[in-house]
Amino acid sequence: MQPLRSPELLPPARRDAGATGDGGVGGDSPPRGDGGGFRRDCGGGGDGRGGGSEGGGGATGAGDAGGDSPSRGDGAGFRRDGGGGGDGSGGRAEGGGGGLPAEAYAACLAALPGMGPARLMAVLALDDPAAAWARVGSGRGWGERQVREALGGGADRLVERWQRAARDISPAAMWQRVLDAGVGVATLGSPAYPSALADDVEPPAILFHLGSPEVITGPRVAIVGTRRCTATGTSVALELGRDLSRAGVAVVSGLATGIDAAAHRGALTAGAAPPIGVAGSGLDVVYPRGQAALWQAVVDTGVLLSETPLGIRPERWRFPARNRIIAALADLVVVIESHRRGGSLHTVDEADRRGVDVLAVPGSVRNPAAAGTNGLLAEGRAPVTCADDVLMALGLGSAGRHPPADRRPRPAPDDQALLDVLGWQAATLDQLLLRSERDLGAMTMSLHQLIQAGWVVQHGGWYERVAEGGS
Repeated sequence: MQPLRSPELLPPARRDAGATGDGGVGGDSPPRGDGGGFRRDCGGGGDGRGGGSEGGGGATGAGDAGGDSPSRGDGAGFRRDGGGGGDGSGGRAEGGGGGLPAEAYAACLAALPGMGPARLMAVLALDDPAAAWARVGSGRGWGERQVREALGGGADRLVERWQRAARDISPAAMWQRVLDAGVGVATLGSPAYPSALADDVEPPAILFHLGSPEVITGPRVAIVGTRRCTATGTSVALELGRDLSRAGVAVVSGLATGIDAAAHRGALTAGAAPPIGVAGSGLDVVYPRGQAALWQAVVDTGVLLSETPLGIRPERWRFPARNRIIAALADLVVVIESHRRGGSLHTVDEADRRGVDVLAVPGSVRNPAAAGTNGLLAEGRAPVTCADDVLMALGLGSAGRHPPADRRPRPAPDDQALLDVLGWQAATLDQLLLRSERDLGAMTMSLHQLIQAGWVVQHGGWYERVAEGGS
């Protein structure tokens, strides 16, 4: 198996980039870091073709202007009637059948620099994957208007660039890498492609998966939010993920640090409805590196999806492209803490395009991480304060449960008084002194005891209250 690659460092995301544009800036992209590894002994069928999962195109060239913003489609599958084969050398493909499945050539096409989701879809709407790969290898290009529009003004130069890049891409080696990694692959229109995405307005042309794609059934809720979240946001995400999973609702998220990761961790602790993760990189490139254990846990108990070929780093444009898949998989989207221009708002835009309802968790007006979610509430989105709100919105009724007992020791009266003063907004030591009117020594002692008992956390100079299970 190929060693896991370290992705290139990425700057923060901006909402004003195209929602799925390859050249845009990714939504709430993970912080700068490098890749990590995780076990690959699960998922995927023996021939690598089984299962409905995701994957497919996108630019891979560093410094590339990106590709395209996928156009709205009708979800129809591309042609699969060709029979060309690959000789596995230098990326050349010739007719005559070389024993490789269509998915091998589709994966190679997706790995070409500048090949974004819309370009891949346009190409495969006209040619089967083997024929398209042969055309790239010959440098012939496409004269059809729909393809040239997808390729943009520099279509001829882009085809020349693809021809050069194809010399270093072997379909046989690409397919062997997929098999060695135990990754399942499905192309749009194939029986293995998940029905939840097949009829989407922008379905991925090729999908890769680790885990069990059969779990993409039943009610599904996407939980998204900022990676720069507060302790309160983390605890809310944990609780929602846990309680929704216990109620039989699968949690969909993007595996980023912060809210996404907390929601999936909550779902994993429930051990009920399996989690569904969508990555913005190849499934052998864990990003961020610190999420390797979470990736593996999602693979072990649910499914991990990507439209990105193996070995491809998480370029910025891939995150808003990933967010469209998250929205497409969800029956509802819940946003927990988003900055005013947070990348999770890309997912909101994609949900709106698909008629998927968006709910938001209210936050303090003094919390910049809640500016985006409070803005959603101001637009008229429904608020979420607990899992029952989400279940009611899904038409499933109440979870029918009692909140679990809090196992933390009860605070002493003086400590409880300080906890009440702190409330649910982060505060500095000076602010707490003004509010409590207590002397510094007694107050710091209470803070220390509350922190030790798990009622309060300290981040730098800020103190924040922790909900049950949120520490």
